[in-house]
Amino acid sequence: MKTILLIAGKDLRQRLRDRSAYLQAIVLPLALAFIYNLIFGSAATPRPFEYAVADLDRGLVSQAFTNQVLPSIEQDGYIKIRLVGTREEAASLAKEGTVDAAFVVQQGFPSTAGIDIVASPDSPTGVEVARSIARSFVSELNAVQLAVAATKPGDATQDELVQRALATASPLLVRDISAQEKILSLQTYFAAGMAVFFLFFTVQYGVSSILDERNLGTLVRLLAAPIPARTILAGKLATSFLLGLISMALLVVATSLLMGAEWGDPAGVALLIICGILAATGVTAVVASLARTPESAGSWQAVTAVVLGLLGGAFFPISQVGGIMSTLSLLTPHAWFLRGLSDMAGGASALAVLPSAAALLAFAAATIGIAVIRLSKVLQP
Repeated sequence: MKTILLIAGKDLRQRLRDRSAYLQAIVLPLALAFIYNLIFGSAATPRPFEYAVADLDRGLVSQAFTNQVLPSIEQDGYIKIRLVGTREEAASLAKEGTVDAAFVVQQGFPSTAGIDIVASPDSPTGVEVARSIARSFVSELNAVQLAVAATKPGDATQDELVQRALATASPLLVRDISAQEKILSLQTYFAAGMAVFFLFFTVQYGVSSILDERNLGTLVRLLAAPIPARTILAGKLATSFLLGLISMALLVVATSLLMGAEWGDPAGVALLIICGILAATGVTAVVASLARTPESAGSWQAVTAVVLGLLGGAFFPISQVGGIMSTLSLLTPHAWFLRGLSDMAGGASALAVLPSAAALLAFAAATIGIAVIRLSKVLQP
């Protein structure tokens, strides 16, 4: 064990003297996570829809819509309303794109007229939301009118009936309902995606150094020493693991402090990181075992890292593509790493990551096993 640590320590010191190691393991993933979050992060917090409202009736029912229903939704932060005096002004604001749509309550509402929606050509989603609000109000109003008609109010006036109707039912109800599927915030997703993507570049230097030492002639000296070949290989694998561990630990801390990323339960995150590093080390070791020179090993490892990163969803949620792509993504460690973090979203315990951690360990066991068999031939004196 001491010899393994000495070999790993020597390689680690050499690698940390290279400034490009810091660039690739820390600076680039952190910078790209910031850029992705800056570009796409606004999609997670869409602006409220803006609506113009023209009340041409000014009766009790129309005022309930314009002065009670819409302001209550505005207070919840979903919409912004802008009161105008005429239909022409409301339509002009909508057609110019100043507002997402306009509500025009016609004179005679609700007996002989309804609510018109003037659509903005630039906001189809905002228009549909406006239509849903108006339809919901009218549907509730119709139900209340039927209920009032069935109560036999006697000599009550129409205004008294309207007031009684508005007092006995809420015309519109907006509720927040949590999604059934656990989803990472965009900040966390981009931070984790970039971290696991560049992890495959970071860990490649441990095993690839075997090829470097063979070219430099230092591998012959190691093999001539009373050190078993498996010990040398274990030292190289340990170097990859330590490089990956340093990189991931720094990125978790940095993205949490600087980007507000929420990785989840520390124990679960640590388990996923360890299993992910082992899987990444195994994959890059297999690629290195197939190469003849350090240059070809680096090239093929880069290609492998990019392909697996794209397929595994490091750059975008692969679940949005669906179909066969979602199935194929499960062939990559990236997808299981991100899935494990998603399983902890919302406050779940570390136990939630066990299936993903098991999948990552399966990747690690298979690939490291193959790499050890192949690299043992390289280490034969």
